[in-house]
Amino acid sequence: LRAIIENYGGGPVGLGTLGVAVGEDKGTIEEVYEPFLIQEGFLQRTPKGRVATAKAYQYLGIDRNASDKDLFDS
Repeated sequence: LRAIIENYGGGPVGLGTLGVAVGEDKGTIEEVYEPFLIQEGFLQRTPKGRVATAKAYQYLGIDRNASDKDLFDS
């Protein structure tokens, strides 16, 4: 979840890209981690990729609006 939020602005991010970012096989993510995260309401699967939910931001204590800032914002 933290990788999706911090590296990809909350998503969407593809499964293969996410696997590389966290150093995990995409099959393991899809079969082990993803079902739990979806069931608990932390992750959504969309046609464009995986997206962190508002509940994920809240759980991790990350301000959702702060993570949306542009690279050049001060």
